[in-house]
Amino acid sequence: MGSAHTDAELALLLAAARELLSPGQGVLDLGDLPVVPARMDEVADWTSEPELPLQSAAGGRPAAVSAGGRVTGTSADLLWAVLTSAYARLGFDVLGDDGFRAMVLARIVEPTSKAEVVRVLDEIGAPAVSLRTLFRSLARSQARDYRGQLSAAAWAHAVRTSGTAALVLYDVTTLHFERGDEDELRKVGMSKEHRVDPQVQVGLLVDPGGFPLEVHLFEGNKAETTTLIPVLSAFAQRHGVPDMVVVADAGMLSAANLNALEDAGFGFIVGSRITTAPYDLAEHFQRHGNYFTDGQVLESARQMGTGTAARVRRVVYQWKFKREQHDNKAINAMIGRAEKIADGRAPLKKARFLKVTDATTELDQVTIDRARQLAGLKGYVTSLPASKMDGAAVIAAYHDLWRVEQSFRMTKGDLRARPVFHHQREAIEAHLTVVFAALAVARHLQDATGTSIKKIVQALRTARSATIEINGQRLTLDPELTDAARDILKRLETGH
Repeated sequence: MGSAHTDAELALLLAAARELLSPGQGVLDLGDLPVVPARMDEVADWTSEPELPLQSAAGGRPAAVSAGGRVTGTSADLLWAVLTSAYARLGFDVLGDDGFRAMVLARIVEPTSKAEVVRVLDEIGAPAVSLRTLFRSLARSQARDYRGQLSAAAWAHAVRTSGTAALVLYDVTTLHFERGDEDELRKVGMSKEHRVDPQVQVGLLVDPGGFPLEVHLFEGNKAETTTLIPVLSAFAQRHGVPDMVVVADAGMLSAANLNALEDAGFGFIVGSRITTAPYDLAEHFQRHGNYFTDGQVLESARQMGTGTAARVRRVVYQWKFKREQHDNKAINAMIGRAEKIADGRAPLKKARFLKVTDATTELDQVTIDRARQLAGLKGYVTSLPASKMDGAAVIAAYHDLWRVEQSFRMTKGDLRARPVFHHQREAIEAHLTVVFAALAVARHLQDATGTSIKKIVQALRTARSATIEINGQRLTLDPELTDAARDILKRLETGH
């Protein structure tokens, strides 16, 4: 009949043998045994055939099962096991809330409304959770500070994987709403997507690898620079982290904000506006003109602020040939637009490198020359002394900011945190907590496999187990795996 490697396969072979031993079966022709379809999700179509072929997950011979055997369902058990394992590995099961876990993991599988979570769970064969249970879990997430517990677990994970160095990256984005009414939280403000809908500000703190540590919600019209201190203060208080250094982009740069950071005990690395470079690097330009070597790092000091708030800051610059090429390409494009306006070939409008007076419209050659002079340079301001972090390390730390943007893209794209359909602040906060937990699980799986969360879900969602009923006994057959699915599972098992 064949060979069996599991109890399920043995039961199938025995069932087939019993049918063959029954009177009136005739002569067995082994050559007529059917070939197994390549995909387990085709298993539902087999029940209409005179015989039901099943393939050993270990690659053994197919066993013929009589028409009495039938498939009772298929499920993505492997996907659910991977997701629940990652959730537990991060320590998120400390919440002890199956409804909340269901919402988090379902969002990774298929981002949709809370009402659709039940359908998603049913489609992959995950344990059923009622809609009423889900909404109760949302309410508990606020009452029991789920986000605080998740943040503590996330920080513990970051310490285990990347050490205790307290370098964190921070950025802000916006989430919009599909309705036009403003309230105390949802405000029309400066939108990075240039929308005019009510929105909220979301501040995200991640570790140098991009793993999320904290997320906070602010009013939609709140200035980005005013969100930084509350987020850092909450983080430091929650985890008791001394000597924390935050990396943020140039949008956070203001003398008052940097003073407040320093007074609160935080170190910082922020982007510097390049327009100050001629003054910071005046000595270099006097000696060497516009000549730099590729990757050259220069340091200076600058007084920021006025009066009693004035402080001298360390400024680091780097020049790169590739950046100069990019900058000059952008400068040439802007000159071209300004020339068309000056020549009357395009309507008059505001444009860089265009000088408009009462009598003339012409190119602003002084501004163009200044832009050419600064092409290839990028600056950074830091409170850290060179003895603690040299210029190259400051630059490298700042360049990790792309990881925050990557997490925001995952949040908005893969996890579809926006648009938000909730209206009350508590519900919006609960929604953000679910998204934060889903982002942490997704980033953890991506880091462990080197594969995007979208590809992980696609590879494992189609690897479906089949439950069959034969002779009154229910058996579960393991799914056949694609090469992509095997590779993902191998990486998860080995850790790389």
